[in-house]
Amino acid sequence: MADARTELLAACQAMNAVRLSPGTSGNLSVRDGEGYWITPSGVAYDTLSADMMVFMDMDGKAEGDLKPSSEWRFHLDIYRARDDAGGICHTHSTHATALACRGEGIPAFHYMVAAAGGRDIRCAPYRTFATQDLSDVALEALQDRRACLLSNHGVIALGASVAKALKLAQEVETLAEQYILSRQIGGPTILSDAEMDVVLEKFGTYGQQPK
Repeated sequence: MADARTELLAACQAMNAVRLSPGTSGNLSVRDGEGYWITPSGVAYDTLSADMMVFMDMDGKAEGDLKPSSEWRFHLDIYRARDDAGGICHTHSTHATALACRGEGIPAFHYMVAAAGGRDIRCAPYRTFATQDLSDVALEALQDRRACLLSNHGVIALGASVAKALKLAQEVETLAEQYILSRQIGGPTILSDAEMDVVLEKFGTYGQQPK
């Protein structure tokens, strides 16, 4: 358990260092056995310690004196639905959130969109924060994807570890910034579905693969 909390704290510190989600916005979690550790509600990332992380079981019950992040519901539902999720990162990063505030996802303007697992990065419709309705639309937007935007809200990214989820959230923010800039100079060329399918196949063997 201590290792999982330490891993989560390191991800929080890394996210804070690059100012991916300012103040107390956003939240992170890491799966651990029959539950998961999540950041506490309303605590600034630069004041967090490993023993402040909140453990929640798969019935949605929290342990300890601190309240879990208000968004614990979609963390719980993602872990229930996605065996591939070992960690989750939710941010209010600037450019991705700007697109989300227009209700826009990120199309295949760049091949790296495939890093999120599909031909595009969807934007879930707006629902009030910290509700089951938000969790439901987030799960739908994440179908066959590892990241999505949330209208008028932010970003969810998941990965095999919380470090990988954070890395993907950073990639989504970079893509959002590039997409916004490309629109300002006349608009990007959108890659075809056929090309994105080729990219997705190549991503399956990209980088250092386990032996």
